[in-house]
Amino acid sequence: MLSLKESLKILKETNALLEGHFILSSGLHSPKYVQCAQLMSKPKMAQKICKSLSEKIKNEFKDVDLILSPAMGGIIIGYEIGRLLKKETIFTERVNGKFKLRRDFLIKKKQKVLIVEDVITTGKSSLECSKLVEKSGAKIIGYACIIDRSEGRSLIKKKIISQVKLDIPTFKKDDLPKKLSSIKAIKPGSRNL
Repeated sequence: MLSLKESLKILKETNALLEGHFILSSGLHSPKYVQCAQLMSKPKMAQKICKSLSEKIKNEFKDVDLILSPAMGGIIIGYEIGRLLKKETIFTERVNGKFKLRRDFLIKKKQKVLIVEDVITTGKSSLECSKLVEKSGAKIIGYACIIDRSEGRSLIKKKIISQVKLDIPTFKKDDLPKKLSSIKAIKPGSRNL
């Protein structure tokens, strides 16, 4: 498995860790943004991160039937983790602002589902996926991501397995530090696409 230092080196080399003023999918503002799409666009580097994360998942969760990922950010990561673990992998898509299963994807009753995504900050996307799992009569066994930047404040109550935990501050719009408020904000996420 990769160390934190090795993982951070890969994130920086692939331009996956950005600095500026960002509005996250959660609506919170941050001076840093993790753009896992940059990591995933370099397969050789992404493979190292995903292989290490898959080893952590194997050590933590012995019995996974299905991997579910939220679109957009979780699709490629979910696929790669599914390929490494040899598990079926599906994804959700937003339809009128809510996650739905499309493309004839099904979650079968009593399946053990692992939710995998790129970055967890508040856990909102993962919890939206959880509702689909519960509605199907399946069981959520846990959550996994490349980057956990929740600092333990995620709405997710189960354990989150991550390759990297980052302590990146977030702020509400009306509580921005002066330095951050002087930088034009950009919204790189995909929640409202």
